[in-house]
Parts: sequence; structure tokens; C-alpha cells
Amino acid sequence: MTLVSTDWLSKNLNKVKIIDATWHLVKNRNAAEEYNKEHIENAIFFDLDKNSNQKKDLPHGHFLPSVSEYEKTISEMGISNTDRIIIYCYSDLISSCRAWFQFLYFGHDPKLVSVLNGGMKKWKLENRKTTNLKTEIIPSKYKAKENKNMIKVKSQIDENIKRKEFTILDARSKNRFLGLEPEPRPGVKSGSIEGSKSMPLSEIVNTKDNTFLDTKKLRDIFNSSKISSNKIVMSCGSSVSAASLALAYSLINDDYIAKIYIGSWTEFVKK
Repeated sequence: MTLVSTDWLSKNLNKVKIIDATWHLVKNRNAAEEYNKEHIENAIFFDLDKNSNQKKDLPHGHFLPSVSEYEKTISEMGISNTDRIIIYCYSDLISSCRAWFQFLYFGHDPKLVSVLNGGMKKWKLENRKTTNLKTEIIPSKYKAKENKNMIKVKSQIDENIKRKEFTILDARSKNRFLGLEPEPRPGVKSGSIEGSKSMPLSEIVNTKDNTFLDTKKLRDIFNSSKISSNKIVMSCGSSVSAASLALAYSLINDDYIAKIYIGSWTEFVKK
């Protein structure tokens, strides 16, 4: 199961590895400090900024780390290849889904990786227990293998504009997609990739508790955008919220393998 409920996690806290993948686009919140103050019991912090390719001249989530870098990071977190992993965040669902995507990209068994539906927001709304105690970690020897068919790069996006072999779904707000409001990153012009479609992340989640809409509503939304094939690639501003679209689509299409344009809009318009 790709999603687990707060009830399920509450009953299985000691049977799984729990990852706090909180990351904030707006930097007036510090995810690591928030984790240190409170987190779900036994949770291990996953730093999205550090767990990306630091050598690229683009922000955080754009480019994935190398296999060796990823193996080192996940081993230091004490995660093994056979672990059942539950990922949550306190950042409107987006970064937990991006961490989910990375685990799949680097070869973790999809049946062993789930996202906590509603994340920390729902957990706290239900007055469930949190802690500030440091989680004990025993380093492991994690082995990764890339699934390179899960990402698209800019040259493939450029080629697709001519060939139209797959559809790009954009998770940014409608006004950012239409170029009616500025991008949050300085120097990035607004607009969208030619031929892409808009599906704002805000339209597929319940803002009250950060849970995904039920599968019937999700199916209706994707159908209304004439999305039904497996030739779908998700995009956004920086390839973080794109993963949430990929997870949502996988909930209603068992054959869909998550695919993301890893550079997303910020790379696409970069001079």
C-alpha cells in the first residue's frame, strides 16, 4: 500500500522504519530544527537539500545524488534494503512524496515504501504523541540501483515538444502555470512548458488535513484532464511537488511507474 493512515502507523510504530522528510520551500521554517523539537516516535530525519546533487547549479530537489552518495546517506540513517519504510512530512505532503520517489528510483521494493497520508499535520490534529528524544540509529549497508526510466531530462522534454510522445502534468498553481503570478525563486520567469497540462497539487489534496482525495475523486480529476495512459511525466517548479502528482496517479493506475521531469520548470527556463 502506497499510503498508510495515521491509525495504521500508530499501531505499527515499532514494526517499521519511520522517516521525517519535512522540507520547506519558504525558508523562514527550518525543518531540521522542527524535527529536533518534535517528531513521531522513532522517526529519522531525511534532509532533502543534502540528499540531492550538490554540484548542480540548481536548487535542492532538482537533481538526484549519485548511487554512492545515496547509499552512504541511507546507510547512515540505518535503513536496510528489506526495511518497511513509512515517510511523513510537515510540509503540505510534498517532500514525503519526493522521498518516496527517491526510494523507488534507487531500487527499494515499492511494496515496502509508503507515505503517511496527512503527514504530521493530521497526526497533530488528532493529538497523537510526538517526542523530542533522539532516535537511536545503527548504521547499515544499504545498496542502491538506479531506475533511470523514472526520470526525464531537459533534452527529452525538448524532443517531446516536437514528437508529443508523453504528456507533462504540472503541479504548480494555475496562475504560475499561466504566467499570471511570479515564480517564488528570483530570476525564474513564469509560464509553462509548451504542450503541458496544469494539475495543481492543491486540487488533489484536502487542505484541512493534508490527505489525498479519495480514489474516486482523483480518478474524476485525472479523467477530466484526459489523463488515462501511462505516458505521463510530472513536473513542477523544482521536481518536489511533482512527486505528489506521481503518487496520486499511481493510486488510481496500478500500471503507472512514477516519472518526473527532474529539472522541472526552473531548469527548463534557465538560460
